[in-house]
Amino acid sequence: MSHAPVVNGLSVDVEDWFQVGAFEGVIDKLDWDSLDSRVENNCLAILDMFARLDVKATFFTLGWVAQRHGPLMRRIVEQGHELASHGWDHARVFTMDQQLFARDLERSRKVLEDASGVRITGYRAPSFSIDHRTPWAYMALHEQGFEYSSSVAPIVHDHYGWREAPRFAFRPLPWSRMLEIPVTTALFAGKRLAAGGGGFFRVLPYAFSRWAIRQVNRQEHRPAVFYFHPWEIDPRQPRVANAPIKSKLRHYTNLAGMADKLEQLIGDFEWGRMDMIATREASQATELAA
Repeated sequence: MSHAPVVNGLSVDVEDWFQVGAFEGVIDKLDWDSLDSRVENNCLAILDMFARLDVKATFFTLGWVAQRHGPLMRRIVEQGHELASHGWDHARVFTMDQQLFARDLERSRKVLEDASGVRITGYRAPSFSIDHRTPWAYMALHEQGFEYSSSVAPIVHDHYGWREAPRFAFRPLPWSRMLEIPVTTALFAGKRLAAGGGGFFRVLPYAFSRWAIRQVNRQEHRPAVFYFHPWEIDPRQPRVANAPIKSKLRHYTNLAGMADKLEQLIGDFEWGRMDMIATREASQATELAA
C-alpha cells in the first residue's frame, strides 16, 4: 500500500548575523543597533525564493527584529506564510527563570502581533533551549495561549539538547492540547543524528539530509522539521574577526552554496507551515513521560 507524500515543516529562524549564539560572547547587545542590519534584505530574498518555488513556511521571528521591520512582518503574512515567535532578543530559555521568560514571551508576541495584525500561536526557543532544566517553560507558553512550540532538539550537543525527549510531537502538559514538535533527528546504529537544518545542513553533504528526511517520511511516516536562518544565504555578511575559531567555522562554512542547496531540498520534498504540521500531528502526539 503506497502512502501519500508526507508534508514536512519548513521554517526560518529570523535573526540577524550579529544575534546568533555563536557570537554572543564577542558582540554586545547594546551595539546591535549600530551594526549593519542585513536581515530584511535576506528575508526578502527568501520570500522571493519561496514564491518562485510555490512553498509556504513559518518565520520564527525575534521581537527585536519585528520592532524594527514592521513592513517585513506584514509582507511575510500577506504572502501566506506563518509568523511565529522566536523570543525577544535570542536569550536562551535556560538563562531565565519562569517570570522573566513569561515577560520575554509577552513582549515579543505583542510586537509581532502589532506589526503583522495576526495572532501569534507558535514559538521556537532560541538555540532550541527548552530542555530538562526548563519544564516550567511550557506552563508559561500555555498561559499565554501558544498552540505549539518547536523548541526541542532531542539530541546531545555542546550548546543544547534534550536527549531524553521524544523524537516526534508530544504533549508536554498532559491536560493541555499544546504540542511540542521537536526538530528532526534520524537514526543510525541506534543513535540519534541531528538532521533538521542549520549548520548541519550547510556542512554535511546534501545526500545526508535527503537520506534523513526520507527515513523520517518513509519509515516513520512522520513529517520532518527543517530550519535555517536568513544570514545563512548571505556570504557577503560582515566577518567577526575576534570570534572563536570554532564559532567562525560553524557560522561561515558553505554560505555561498546554501541557497542552491535549499532549492534542491525544497524541490525534493513536500513542505508546509508549522501550524499546519501541528494540526496534523495532534492526533499522533504522545504525552511527555514524567
